[in-house]
Amino acid sequence: MKFYQHTFLTLLSLLAFFLASAQTTTVISEQILYSPDKSLMVHFFQKEAADHKKAFFYQLSYKGKNVIQESKLELELDNHLSESAMALKVDTHQNWFDNLEIKNLVHTQKDTIWTPVYGERKFIRDHYNSLVIKTVKDDNPIYEMNIEFRAYNQGIAFRFFFPENVKGTYYRIMSENTEFKFEEGTLAWKANWAQAPYHKVALENWDGEAERPLTLELKNGLFVSLLEAQMVDYSRTKFKLSGKNTISTAMFTPVDLISPVATPWRAVMVTETATGIAEGTDLILNLNEPSKIKDQSWVKPGKIMRVMSQTTKDALENIDFAVKRNLQYILFDWKWYGPAFSFSSDASKVAISDFDLPQIIRYGKEKGIGVWLYVNQQALLMQSDSLFSIYKKWGIAGVKFGFVHSGSHRWTTWVEKAIQQAAQNQIMVNIHDDWRPTGEQRTWPNLMTSEGIRGNEEMPDATSNTVMPFTRYIAGAADYTICYFDPRIKTTHAHQLALAAIYFSPIQTLYWYDKPSFYKGEPELEFWDKIPVTWDETKVLSGNPGEYVTTVRRSGEEWFLGSITNNEARKLELKLDFLPKGQKFVARIYNDDNTVGTATKVGIKDIAVDSKTILKLDLQPSGGAAIWLHKK
Repeated sequence: MKFYQHTFLTLLSLLAFFLASAQTTTVISEQILYSPDKSLMVHFFQKEAADHKKAFFYQLSYKGKNVIQESKLELELDNHLSESAMALKVDTHQNWFDNLEIKNLVHTQKDTIWTPVYGERKFIRDHYNSLVIKTVKDDNPIYEMNIEFRAYNQGIAFRFFFPENVKGTYYRIMSENTEFKFEEGTLAWKANWAQAPYHKVALENWDGEAERPLTLELKNGLFVSLLEAQMVDYSRTKFKLSGKNTISTAMFTPVDLISPVATPWRAVMVTETATGIAEGTDLILNLNEPSKIKDQSWVKPGKIMRVMSQTTKDALENIDFAVKRNLQYILFDWKWYGPAFSFSSDASKVAISDFDLPQIIRYGKEKGIGVWLYVNQQALLMQSDSLFSIYKKWGIAGVKFGFVHSGSHRWTTWVEKAIQQAAQNQIMVNIHDDWRPTGEQRTWPNLMTSEGIRGNEEMPDATSNTVMPFTRYIAGAADYTICYFDPRIKTTHAHQLALAAIYFSPIQTLYWYDKPSFYKGEPELEFWDKIPVTWDETKVLSGNPGEYVTTVRRSGEEWFLGSITNNEARKLELKLDFLPKGQKFVARIYNDDNTVGTATKVGIKDIAVDSKTILKLDLQPSGGAAIWLHKK
């Protein structure tokens, strides 16, 4: 009986094999692209099925280790709105790749260095090898599309580009089903929305969609982050599960485009360590266009605090406090011009009593303190064509966009236009709520920072804070709104001090829920007084998401270091080999110390150090340490 069962199963297996063979696909074209250092290899290929439909695939490896297994590249278009498509009898609502024919391949290289207006390092290298696959519809050759690949040492990127086509101008992309297939056992740091908490989950345990960037830990020890770059004329694309260990793109809404036009870059950063991921913030910037602002002298980074009580007296006190604490700006938050969610509120007029804004602006200018204003999206929608020019006349330095809608094609193009309108009037921008940057701050550097982070408005715990450098901050600067005195803080005060060094934001919000009257002469706030917000050099010395992180940044000849742990205590040893050899420094260490008599319990000590020194830190649960290193 067992013999017959075995024979029957064998026949079934053979039948399945022959049925599969009858539907096998044939590789009809393939190309290899290497990163400049040869560590990354992209294998691109096209297959043709038995029904003659074609499809594009790619694979990615790092130093021979598998990163992404065979994964499909795909777009689904619906061109029923295009008169030219109808006249040419082009099929609508179809997979665009079904009948594409490769007509040309172009290989190029680039290796340049550019200087950002501000950033985590003074110079950024843009170094990659590229492959452009030029394709055409085999039944309608007026329809062309290029698949563009770039291979950097940090990772790869690809996008789809539609050249200018006067006969077939319009393209409606319904979905972009790009796949990223990983090996079994891959774990992801997943957040469902931009301000959501992060959770470490296995791919097979997903639900809903994941925000981008999406950081993954592979079973072979590699770290990967999936990024979206130059998303300026498209809809936001998150990530969803589409099969076992397979992630695919999930567009928020369809998009209507006019050629020439490109989809956003899909990028895959690959590193051997978690710290490599945290240091990889250049990749998303390099995938965007250079600055379009000719005179950038008015784009001035700085530290800012919010005026909690909006009266003239409080505003002047905040300006005086800002001067003493070496801040550069103050912010008036919502409702200064009326109900924020009402279209009837006029953001060109002050709507509250005892608030002399012209006097406040004049006083701030005398003291060297600039003024930022909050404006909700309703007022921006109604008044942005004139509002920024009014603010320029007032002498306003920047505008914080509030409760900005994000996701759809409409809101993407709206916010990009608003950033540009602000730039035309020399107004800096901070975008709040569920919106995240995709590198457009390189093109429009007046976009100083944005929220899209679970910051101190939600008062996250220390473990959450250790995740951010490996996830959200890869997309760019984030306005975490750091606090110090507020009793709702779930970390130690030294932890909060250290965040100013760990979290990058060229407009760095400090004292978010605090008032000048809360200050009682705490000496450790010297660290915030001295720390700048833009850097010549940045290094992530150690860390793992959800556990701890140590970041050090240089400005001139001074270094500022921040180290934080999760909810658990931790002992760390820090090598100071980043210091110039043969030079002596003083390390002023601000760390948690329960023996100190102040309410904040932060101690200060000086140690002579050099490049051979190994510092030992003993971090309390939810604690941290901040270190200022300067020449002896």
